[in-house]
Amino acid sequence: MGMSVTISAATEQDAEQILKLQFLCYQSEAALYGDYSIEPLTQSLDSLKAELADSTVLVARLGDEVVASVRGAVDTDGTARIDKLIVHPRMQRHGLGGRLLDAVEARLAATAGAKSFQLFTGHRSDRNLRLYRKHGYEPVSTERVDERLSLVTLAKSADVGAFVTSA
Repeated sequence: MGMSVTISAATEQDAEQILKLQFLCYQSEAALYGDYSIEPLTQSLDSLKAELADSTVLVARLGDEVVASVRGAVDTDGTARIDKLIVHPRMQRHGLGGRLLDAVEARLAATAGAKSFQLFTGHRSDRNLRLYRKHGYEPVSTERVDERLSLVTLAKSADVGAFVTSA
């Protein structure tokens, strides 16, 4: 009998697992853009623990193992900024990223009054862009960071009736 994946709020005890998973997951992004100095690969454990205290962080667990994570925070104008949606490579392409995205949106709408959602990804990150578009996000701007990377910001409004509060 297989185990099912559960989604819940992250705790400080999850910090090391999240950081290791983040390092693993962002290797492909770093390779895609030829830049291994990106913030997800250089973030410190203390910095991640501060995010756990100051924002909404969800994890997906398979048994005791953290296999996916996402972070989000709502600013004063009601815009929820979603960040670092990561799924272990062996768990990708099974809908877990979409489930986690839906869960963080629901949590941010219910607990922090999010009126809209915003996230970003690199312009060559086709799988990320497809996932976000599938979940209703539309590109709103593109910022050229350097000759290798442009960041695409995507956004959507919060439709409170569309959320299921299972997270």
